[in-house]
Amino acid sequence: MNNPINPEPNPGPGLEAKVDFLSRPESYARPDAKVDIQETHMSWVFMVDDLVYKMKKPVQHSFLDFSTLAARHHDCLEEVRLNRRLAEGIYFGAVPLTEDSNQRLVVEGNGTTVEWLVKMRRLPAARMLDRLIERQAVSEPDVRKFSAKLAGFYQRAPAEPITAGEYRRHFQRDIRANHAELLDHDYRLPSDRLNIITDAQLALLNKQPALFEQRVVAKRIIESHGDLRPEHVCLIEEPVFIDCLEFNREFRILDAAHELAYLDMECEFAGADFIGPHIFKTYREITGDRPADILINFYKAYRATLRAKLAIWHIKDHDADQHSKWIKRAMAYLQLAEKYSSAL
Repeated sequence: MNNPINPEPNPGPGLEAKVDFLSRPESYARPDAKVDIQETHMSWVFMVDDLVYKMKKPVQHSFLDFSTLAARHHDCLEEVRLNRRLAEGIYFGAVPLTEDSNQRLVVEGNGTTVEWLVKMRRLPAARMLDRLIERQAVSEPDVRKFSAKLAGFYQRAPAEPITAGEYRRHFQRDIRANHAELLDHDYRLPSDRLNIITDAQLALLNKQPALFEQRVVAKRIIESHGDLRPEHVCLIEEPVFIDCLEFNREFRILDAAHELAYLDMECEFAGADFIGPHIFKTYREITGDRPADILINFYKAYRATLRAKLAIWHIKDHDADQHSKWIKRAMAYLQLAEKYSSAL
């Protein structure tokens, strides 16, 4: 299909018009369908029957730039490429939203491309890991099955060319940045608790550098999924892992044990602390890699602190009546971070 790209940074109709068009079932030639819509910080997601179309917002942050059509196209292509590693048969490709000569929008049309969409197969919501945790419907065999797939993925991934010093400095930088952000007086978070959590993480980096050096030497630092949370794990017959972190490669460069610790922490946050031990048991059996418990606790403390920061950021995006919700969520993550930090 030949779709000329308008040379303007943001051609055609504005975001509101695109969202309105994609919200209507007739836009997909399915007038009897229901369009379920989700909005995230960076995307609009339109679910139509058995299909999903995701549209990037024209936003710009310190860690990503979707401000031009070309940038959003590139990110759509990257999202499809990267997610196909762990979600075979789910991501169909990047498809155009076009405008014809009468300025009518068409999904996957032949006119001038005014937006790019990620097209994928819709997964059964009831089989997402977060939903299964809510229903207490996750079994040990379920965990072993999806953990085995992850372990195989990590085994095949080539090691990243990073030095032990660079690896440690990355954590030192980010731990201090998390601490500084969470101390913002607008968030009203307890500084004494934040200091304890931060000091424990930095102390381990400084006192036991060999823990981190060993992971680099053992070639365990790879290009991973990057955002492995229960809501991104689907336990269908062949488990799949969606919504990898595609927009910034640096955020995907992780120790395999770090990524699993992240999922472990999020499962515990959701009320399923039994999942983590089974994940690591399967990983160890398949790979022979046995990361130290203290290192796993460090990774979990680091991730819980980061998730607290991401939660509290919502205060700046929502009205005052929503602030208590996000403060409560941030405090719940900090409680986990403090628990893990006490084991360092």
